[in-house]
Amino acid sequence: MGQTGKAKRRKYAYRKIRDYGQDILEAEGFRNSQHSIQHGNVSVREHSIAVASCALAISQALPFRFHERELVRGALLHDYFLYDWHDKKVRPEHLLEFYKLHGFAHPKIALDNARKEFKLTKREEDIIVKHMWPLTVAPPSCREAWVVTMADKYCSLLETLRIRRGEYVTDGRAV
Repeated sequence: MGQTGKAKRRKYAYRKIRDYGQDILEAEGFRNSQHSIQHGNVSVREHSIAVASCALAISQALPFRFHERELVRGALLHDYFLYDWHDKKVRPEHLLEFYKLHGFAHPKIALDNARKEFKLTKREEDIIVKHMWPLTVAPPSCREAWVVTMADKYCSLLETLRIRRGEYVTDGRAV
């Protein structure tokens, strides 16, 4: 697909992210996640937006129907753990002794935080709490959660290897 196709896909994704997740994008916790690094040099905020955009692209390529609103919202909130997981001093108290278990613990923490601020559907909850499968024992139970799980793994790999090249980076601006 040429650059025009990529640009159209990106524009479509950002429109959907704004349409379905404006309240999340404007939430103080989500905005503050810009200051915490997720993978490589990518912030939690940038990572979450990239996962939402990638999940939309995957869903468009598959021959199934998806609940786009829940897909986007679950993707934006999948890492809503609200602490810098690299810094042992700022982690929630219940994680201090288990700081190496962030990968196992953060989906439940993200779900608890998201529930406090947003009204979530069962599908959104499934996306958030199971996005780390197979680290989470129970696999995703809806298509949207499977897609976000795949998008998260893909984006995380690119970010960790630092090869994302800014395709989804928003340079700090609200989408």
